[in-house]
Amino acid sequence: MNGFVAGQPRRLKHGGCVDRGRPLSFSFDGKHHGGYIGDTLASALLANGVKLVGRSFKYHRPRGILTAGSEEPNALVELRAGARREPNTRATVVELFEGLEARSQNRWPSLAVDVGSINSLLSPIFVAGFYYKTFMWPAAFWEKLYEPLIRRAAGLGRASEMEDPDTYEKAHAFCDVLIVGAGPAGLSAALAAGRSGARVILVDEDFVLGGSLNGERRRIGDLSGTEWARQVAAELASFPDVRVMPRTTVFGVYDGNTFGAVERVSDHLSAPRLHQPRQRCWKIVAKRVVIAAGAIARPLVFGGNDRPGVMMASAARAYLNRYGVAMGERPVVFTSSDDGWKTALDFSRAGIEVRAVVDTRSDISPALASAAKKAQIRALLDAGVIQTFGSHALNRVRIRKHDGGVEDIRTDGLCVCGGWNPNIALSTHLGGRPRWSDALSAFLPSELSGAVVVGAARGSFALAAALREGAEAGAEAARSTGHRSLAASAPEVDEELTAVAPCWDVTGSKGKAFVDFQHDVTREDVALAAREGFSSVEHLKRYTTLGMGTDQGRTSNINGLAILASVTGRSIPEVGTTVFRPPYTPVSFGALVGHHRGKQFRPTRLTAAHGWAGERGATFVEVGPWLRAQYFAQRGEDHWLQTVVREAKAVRESVGVCDVSTLGKIDIQGKDAATFLDHVYINSFSTLPVGKTRYGVMLREDGIVMDDGTTAHLSAGHYVMSTTTVNAGKVMQHLEHARQVIWPELDVRIVSITEQWAQYAIAGPNSRQLLERLLGDALDISNTAFPYLACAEFSWRGIPARLFRVSFSGELAFELAVPARYGDATIRALMAAGEPWNVVPYGTEALGVMRIEKGHVAGNELNGMTTAADLGLGRLMSTKKDFIGRVLAGRPGLVDPERPALVGIKPLDRSKRLHAGAHFLSMGAKTALSNDQGYVTSVAFSPMLNHWIGLGLLARGSNRWGERVRAYDPLRGGETDVEIVSPMFFDPEGVRLKG
Repeated sequence: MNGFVAGQPRRLKHGGCVDRGRPLSFSFDGKHHGGYIGDTLASALLANGVKLVGRSFKYHRPRGILTAGSEEPNALVELRAGARREPNTRATVVELFEGLEARSQNRWPSLAVDVGSINSLLSPIFVAGFYYKTFMWPAAFWEKLYEPLIRRAAGLGRASEMEDPDTYEKAHAFCDVLIVGAGPAGLSAALAAGRSGARVILVDEDFVLGGSLNGERRRIGDLSGTEWARQVAAELASFPDVRVMPRTTVFGVYDGNTFGAVERVSDHLSAPRLHQPRQRCWKIVAKRVVIAAGAIARPLVFGGNDRPGVMMASAARAYLNRYGVAMGERPVVFTSSDDGWKTALDFSRAGIEVRAVVDTRSDISPALASAAKKAQIRALLDAGVIQTFGSHALNRVRIRKHDGGVEDIRTDGLCVCGGWNPNIALSTHLGGRPRWSDALSAFLPSELSGAVVVGAARGSFALAAALREGAEAGAEAARSTGHRSLAASAPEVDEELTAVAPCWDVTGSKGKAFVDFQHDVTREDVALAAREGFSSVEHLKRYTTLGMGTDQGRTSNINGLAILASVTGRSIPEVGTTVFRPPYTPVSFGALVGHHRGKQFRPTRLTAAHGWAGERGATFVEVGPWLRAQYFAQRGEDHWLQTVVREAKAVRESVGVCDVSTLGKIDIQGKDAATFLDHVYINSFSTLPVGKTRYGVMLREDGIVMDDGTTAHLSAGHYVMSTTTVNAGKVMQHLEHARQVIWPELDVRIVSITEQWAQYAIAGPNSRQLLERLLGDALDISNTAFPYLACAEFSWRGIPARLFRVSFSGELAFELAVPARYGDATIRALMAAGEPWNVVPYGTEALGVMRIEKGHVAGNELNGMTTAADLGLGRLMSTKKDFIGRVLAGRPGLVDPERPALVGIKPLDRSKRLHAGAHFLSMGAKTALSNDQGYVTSVAFSPMLNHWIGLGLLARGSNRWGERVRAYDPLRGGETDVEIVSPMFFDPEGVRLKG
């Protein structure tokens, strides 16, 4: 007898790969336990004799550890405390560390005594489809009773409500060959590809390389399986172009052979080390991929198969050989394949009594029979476990023998094995459809382009085949990427038996037989779904929730399909199977988001002149992703309106400078650039001469205005488009879609240059004098040489510069653009050059005041609901060309004369203040939604008119100038009588603009 470690009643004194010289302490549900470096939480719990670890979702049945990998459906626990609390973590993949705190979940008040277990007594009511049938009537109960109850019952663990203290990163990698899985096939493939000199990335979700070799007693050549894996790992580490990534899971495959992977950088620590992320999300682009993802053990369906103490035979073997942990002192093995016998024989070699091996088959290999006899293991053939007993842990099983009789056997552990299912998830991500194999009783991956599946993942369950296929695939992948590789070879291995006879449902078993352990789906639920017409695999999944848990049905799908096939009289291939979608295993939002959280969710961008503006006392405001100067208060100005009025008046009377660098700037080049602009703008740009700028409006596909701005024709086939600050990204996306998808035949290239250029508006009657002093003879900007809407590229003081004569203020204005690195120096030079005319810096508020005085539309009017005609820009819509949105802009609802159109408003009592958001009502009309005729979009105090003015959208607005209406403001509790006027309040003839 091997014997057990003191304090760890199921830890063998010898064996396993854990570091017994480095003990660890941890707690589960407040009770302290011990383990070792190299343990998982699951192996440490088993070593301490803990069998009850959780409760099922629906019935709250007691559950124990079923597997040893990421497919675990039962052992979901809550880790850590406080801000780092993490629910629904599989104990089987949690690497043990000092001080680990773990708690069971989905139970109250305790794991041992759970009030929710009453659901198990009510299970005849909670059958498949219960929710769909019950919560339909009466309808009034849904909001007040049903929904609150369902929401209270939903979920398993509790997420922390505190801010996550950890950081997460994103990274990119490129390789010739990506190998997914570091088991025997994956290691063999990596070795062959690495020796060729190819760039190789080897990814495995475990923290130790070797896969199944770590849980088996195998020989490869003269080495044990674990020694061979360590030797290969050492050789791979010596290759400069091979990257080995343990603790990393490939969770999805995407276009262009792009793979998403999550590296758990610090999950095996109590807290990340300084400057280290907790997790890192990788985007890996590979020329070739070798999928060596292994296989998943298949449970057997029989009465009481979910009781704590029932475990997959392969998992029991892994805990024994890798961790030195016995799942029981007197186990029984229940199998329909040769694999279960391997577990029994390994138990026997470790000195653990195996009470019996129960095999559903009537014949087994003579080699197995001889080995069992030698080990004095009782063999019960053509038999099956039909019932289990025990409250919180298994203590007895009932066996139907070949002669029809039954026998009870006392046992503290039942190891089950129904065969293996190749892990085909990633192959289905690549578009492969699973194909059924009668010989293996499993779905296999289909042939893939640019990828090859090897080893157990393709149904080659023998170690020799896995090593051979891996070596061949690695060598071929390297050759296909231009590297010379040696002829693939695989080492000699000991013989093994892999026969299986599927047993989908144990005949005569009693009690609840579970197919999906996490969601409590039984074989009766599958049969009920078929009787009620849900015989499609997709319907079965959604009606019963089969395979919808965190394990995505990896331990349940095939059994469910087989039972559905049986009750509907079809074969398994006729029933078919669902396919898998990313992510392969749960991925934290933190890993997907990376640094994009808090203020980094949308990092604030600063213009080149930000430092200068701060020195001038600017108050900043967020505008899209940018921080812009809102106004520049001076001493004695104790209200923002005083400052804004001063700035606006100074621009109107002399000159001001405004930083407009945040406006979107898109460089468009190519021989078809003009044609492209004609397609995206409602007005024509193919007629725009070089050296000129034109205002343009673009629509969405549905005919609604997307954005407006100017586009300058700098040289033949070279244009620069400006957009609003907020819509810059959206417009760029819109243009790229038009270029790549709608008109890919056009010779045109576009690139965003917003951040590359600093740009300043110089506006006011003295703006030309200021620029002439600044530019000297670098450019002639007289009215004759540089008229309204002119543009030019030139060299100024040895740096490239661009000048545009455009105006948003309605004043004589220019916009000077320089490379961003010269932006700070340029704004200081502008202010110095303008000193003789008392130049002022002005911010977005003053700019807004002046644009409203001139009736220019902006974000408040470009609200995603207005058409060009609504905004008074309908005359721009060309009738001689096609453009995006032209057809749908003509829909009856969008050309209805009753639609709200842009108007200007003035308060009848000029001393009254206006408020944006107020709604228009006719004089004397009842205050009711049915009488709503539009609303106020923008307001400002006009320094030039000395009273408040506004813009709005009013039904039939263009025909109602001179009319009086009420501006009703329910939020601020008041209303103002206003006069409807032209939107252009100041200098409607544009004399100042063109001066």
